Amino acid sequence: MSIFWTVTFHGQTATVAGTVLDENNQPISNVNISVGTEGTTTDSNGYYLLLLIAETKLTLTFSHLSHENVVLEDLILSTNETFEFNPVMKTKITQVAGVEVSPTGEKSVEGITTVDPEIVRKIPGANAGVENILKLLPGVSFNNELSTQYNVRGGNFDENLVYVNGIQVYRPFLVRSAQQEGLSFVNSDMITSLEFSSGGFQAKYGDKLSSVLDITYKTPIEFGLKLEGSLLGASATVESISKNNKFSSITGLRYRNNSLLVNSQQTESNFNPTFVDVQSLLTYRFSDKFHLNFLGTYSVNDYKNEPLTRQTNFGTLNDPRALLIFYEGRENSRYESGLAAVKSDNLINDNTKISLTASVYHTQEEEFSDIIASYELAELDTNLGSENLGEVVNSRGVGSQLNRARNQLDALIFNFTHKGTYKKGNTSLEWGAKFTHEDVRDQLRESEFIDSAGFFIRPFEPAFVNNQPEEPFSGDLIAYESVQATNFVKTNRISGYAQYSEHSKLGAHDVYFNLGLRAQYWRLSGEGFEANSQSLISPRAQFSIKPDWEKDILFRFSVGSYQQPPFYRELRDVSGNINPEVEAQKSVHYVLGSELSFNLWNRPFTLISEAYYKDLTNVNTYTVEDVRVRYAANNIADAYAYGFDFRLTGAFVPGTQSWVSLGYLQTEENSDQRGYISRPTDQRFKFAVLFQDYIPNIPNLKLYLNLVYNTGVPGGSPNNADPYNFQNRLRDYRRADMGISYIFADRKNQYPEGHWLHKFKEFNVGFEIFNMFNNQNSITNTWVRDVDTQQQFAVPNFLTGRILNFKFGMRF
Repeated sequence: MSIFWTVTFHGQTATVAGTVLDENNQPISNVNISVGTEGTTTDSNGYYLLLLIAETKLTLTFSHLSHENVVLEDLILSTNETFEFNPVMKTKITQVAGVEVSPTGEKSVEGITTVDPEIVRKIPGANAGVENILKLLPGVSFNNELSTQYNVRGGNFDENLVYVNGIQVYRPFLVRSAQQEGLSFVNSDMITSLEFSSGGFQAKYGDKLSSVLDITYKTPIEFGLKLEGSLLGASATVESISKNNKFSSITGLRYRNNSLLVNSQQTESNFNPTFVDVQSLLTYRFSDKFHLNFLGTYSVNDYKNEPLTRQTNFGTLNDPRALLIFYEGRENSRYESGLAAVKSDNLINDNTKISLTASVYHTQEEEFSDIIASYELAELDTNLGSENLGEVVNSRGVGSQLNRARNQLDALIFNFTHKGTYKKGNTSLEWGAKFTHEDVRDQLRESEFIDSAGFFIRPFEPAFVNNQPEEPFSGDLIAYESVQATNFVKTNRISGYAQYSEHSKLGAHDVYFNLGLRAQYWRLSGEGFEANSQSLISPRAQFSIKPDWEKDILFRFSVGSYQQPPFYRELRDVSGNINPEVEAQKSVHYVLGSELSFNLWNRPFTLISEAYYKDLTNVNTYTVEDVRVRYAANNIADAYAYGFDFRLTGAFVPGTQSWVSLGYLQTEENSDQRGYISRPTDQRFKFAVLFQDYIPNIPNLKLYLNLVYNTGVPGGSPNNADPYNFQNRLRDYRRADMGISYIFADRKNQYPEGHWLHKFKEFNVGFEIFNMFNNQNSITNTWVRDVDTQQQFAVPNFLTGRILNFKFGMRF
C-alpha cells in the first residue's frame, strides 16, 4: 500500500482511514484514493490508510472501474487527527456529485447529531457507554450517574426511542433504583455509528415525544478479539468473517458489578449484584442483493442487597443534625430479558431497497423485598474542645419503617416491520409499516408501614383522623401506602409512514427538504375493563438551506406533530389499576437551528445552535422517585417546554475532538386548570464539557475528562405531597470524571514481528477517578419528623463519592 509521502516535508500531518464498501456492505479491493497526484489503494478487505497535510483544505477522490466515484470535498483535518470515512460506492459507472464535508465532518441537514464511536468507548463515567456521552450533549439532562436513563428537553425516560440496527429495544419495567440497572442495552464495543436527535426528527423514526437514538452495530471485515477489564467488570467482543466473505458475526459478552460504586454511598450494605448480558449480530450474504441478519440478546440483572447501617449528617453550622438508620432484611430483584430479531435486506435494483424484520422481546421481572429501618434523628456535638466533636449527643426523634414488596411482571412484545427506500438522483422516497403486539401480565403488591415518635402513622384519608399522640387510636394497623393489583393487558398497534426528501438549488444556494406523514391505530384490551382504541395522524416537515456565502453555515427548521400512545406503565395509575381511557399524549415541535464551521487558532471548529418550543396537550402527569416514573394515568394537563442549546466542538487540542455544551430549558404543566407549575424534569440550566488531551512529548499518554453541571429539579417531596403545594428543588448536580490511559499499541502504533507488542492491534492501561471533586449530589430526600417541634426534615440521599477505578483494554 502506497503512502502520501509528500506530507513528511511539512511535519504537520493527519490521517484519514476507513473501509470502502459496496451497496451490499461488501468490502471493495483496489479502490484508488487520490489527493492531487498522490494517493493509495484499498487492500483485500477494503481498508485504506492515507496520510494528509493537516490544517489544509483537500479533496479526496475514491474511484473504481466498476463503481461510480465518491468525492470528499474541502476536508480540513487538524494536526495528528484521525478521521474515519467509510464510503459506500454504487455500481453505475457514472460520475456523481461529491460528498460535501465540513472541517469536522459531514454536515447534518436532518438535525441529527453524530458521535464518533471511539469517543463513546474512551470517555470515563460511572456508567460509561453511549448514554454517558449523550448526557454531555445539550438538551440532554440527568442527575444520577448510576442510571443509563436520560431526559431530553423536558421529557421523561419513557419518551425516548432507541433502535439497534433498525430494531426497537426496550428497558426493564420495574426498575425503581438506578443501582438496580447495571448495564445499558447498547454494547458500545459493538457499535459502528451513533446518531441522535433531541427533537424535530423525521417521520420514519417513530411516535415518541422527545428523542431518538439510532445505533448501528458493526459488520466485521476481519477476525478480531477485544478484551476489557476494570474494577467494575469485564467484557469480551469477538468479530469473525468466513473465507468467502458471505458470513460474518460479532458477539459481545459483558459482566458488571456495581459494588465499588454503591459502597461509596453512605449506606453500608452486603451488596451482591450480578449484571450479565450477551449480544450477537450474525449476517449471511446469500447474494449481492439479498442479506439475512440475526440480532440476539440475553441479559440478567440479579440484584441482591442487604442494607446494614446509614448515618447522614445534614442541617446548618448552627443546627447540625444526623440521621442514623439500622436496617434488617434484604431485597432481591431480578430482571431477565431476551430479544431475537431476524431482518432481511433486499436490493431490488440500483435505486430500490426493502427490508423485512420480525422481532420478539420477552422480559420476566420480579422485586421481592422486606426491609425494616429503625431510625433516630439526633443532634451533633458542636463543642470544638469536646472529645465527642461531631458525634451524636441528643436524640430528637425515633421511629421505624417497614417496606415490603412482592412484584412480578411478564411481558411479551412482537414486532413485524417492513421498510423501503427509493433513491434517484437528489430525491428519495421512504416508507414503512409495522405491526406490534404487546402482552403484559403484572402482579403488584407493595406496602409501607411507618411507626414514628411512639405512635403509628396512618394514611392521609378521611377514614383515619390522626390526632395522636394526644388521642389514642385503637383501630387496625393500616399501611401508610399500599398497592395491590393484578393486570392482564394486551395492545395491538398498526403504524406506517411515508416521507419524501429532495436536494435542490435555490439560485446559488443548496436547499434540502423532507416532508413526512405517520399514522397509527392502536387497540387496548384486557381483563376487568372495556377495550379502547384510537387513531392518530402526525405530519412532519424539515427544511435546510446552505447559503452560497463565504461563511460555511447551514440553517435548519423543522416542525411536526409527535403523538405517543400509552405503553403499559402509562396506563397504570398510582394505585396500580389500569385506566383504559388514557389516550396518546400530543406534542408539536418547533426547532430552529444553525451549524457554523470555522477555523479558530488555525484549527477547525463547528458551532451548533438550536432554539425549540414544544406545545404539549393530553399530558399524562407523573412523579419521579429515583428512576421510577409513576403516572396518574390521565390526560388532564397541558404543558410546554422551550429553550436553547449550543455546542462548540472541534480540536481544542490538536489531534483530538472536544466540545462544550450549554443549554437552557423551562417546562411547566397545567393540571386540571389549577395553573402552571414546574414539571419534574424542569432542569433549567445545563453546562457540560468533554475534553481530550495528551502530553506533547508523550503523545501516547492520553487524558479524557467530562464535566457536568445541572441545576436542581423539583423533587424529593414527602409521600403523597401535592406538587402544587411542594415545588422545592433538589440541590444542583455537579460532577467531574477523569481518565488517564497509556496507549501501548493502536492503529497508528504497530510493532514489527519479534516485539512483545506485535500481537496487539490495541493495548492500553489506565485509571479513572469518578467524581474527582467529591461533590455530594442527591437524587431524593428521606423525610423524618422531630418529636418536640413536629417539624419535618428533608435528609438528602447522597449518590456516589470519589472513586478510583483501574482498567485495561486489548485487541488482537
